Amino acid sequence: MSRQPRTEALEEITRARILVLDGAMGTEIQNLALTEEDFRGDLLAAHNNDLKGNNDLLSLTKPEAIQAIHAAFLDAGADVVTTNTFNATVMSQADYGTEHLVHDINVAAARIAVEAARAATTPERTRFAAGALGPTSKTASISPDVTDPGYRAITFDQLRDGYLQAARSLVEGGVDLLILETVFDTLNAKAAIFALEELFAELGFRLPLILSGTITDLSGRTLTGQTTEAFWNSVRHARPFAIGLNCSLGAEHMRPYVAELARVADTRISAYPNAGLPNEFGEYDETPEQTAAFLGEWAESGLVNILGGCCGTTPAHTSAIVAAVADVAPRDIPEMAPSLRLSGLEALEVRA
Repeated sequence: MSRQPRTEALEEITRARILVLDGAMGTEIQNLALTEEDFRGDLLAAHNNDLKGNNDLLSLTKPEAIQAIHAAFLDAGADVVTTNTFNATVMSQADYGTEHLVHDINVAAARIAVEAARAATTPERTRFAAGALGPTSKTASISPDVTDPGYRAITFDQLRDGYLQAARSLVEGGVDLLILETVFDTLNAKAAIFALEELFAELGFRLPLILSGTITDLSGRTLTGQTTEAFWNSVRHARPFAIGLNCSLGAEHMRPYVAELARVADTRISAYPNAGLPNEFGEYDETPEQTAAFLGEWAESGLVNILGGCCGTTPAHTSAIVAAVADVAPRDIPEMAPSLRLSGLEALEVRA
């Protein structure tokens, strides 16, 4: 099945039912208790930097582990698996001295996810691979130096170039859609969107795009201070397949912000929260049944079209979510009257 029919199949599924994303790649990798040698493999045996924790490298040095994680989430009922590329940009890989491997990491991770999705596809159920683009380890809107508020560690153009390289490599690897996730700085997201528009023009076709922000605390704002409505106003020009939230808060605390997006957005709503808030050991205690109960209520309330899990969510969480929403209709996408919608930290709508 070529990309256009797969895009049409994805659209058809989201009209009929709630689409389910996979769960947490990072915490599943942590559970494997891999060693420094596992991360290095033969490829980076002599590398000068410590590499343990650079999960993206595992698509090159231990691909069978990543394939097994994808397979577990697909077996649990996920419709979409996301590539192991959360930090697979030049900006983030520079922290490990492995930026020269960015292209190879993204292509390999995409192929692993695509192969897993194709293997799990049946005549009754199509599975998809989504290329993940993380927020990077840099921010374009905030100075990392408290003594110099005007300083920036990265420029818009550097972000654009880095995102373009990563996205182009994911498409080369065959992904069906792209997810720009855990957005904490909307200026970073705008650089990514700019890069994606260039890529789509270069390719001659568009891939479905999910944009997913993250609320950093109970103030209901991103790290750079935007409300959820302001975030939507800032990125709606990208015409995303879905807009949503992930990570940071657990489902119990994320609900009002998902509801706010559902109120203002004329596209699909996605949400994949953590398994609650981490405990004092940085671990997640929320059970699959608890997470599924929260997300099932969102679905019953007509708030969402796409659901999944972020940090701490396991294949058991995915299975519980699938069961909770199996018979629930997806949110109806509203038609919004034309209006002047602006954003800073807050949203402003000017009606005629």
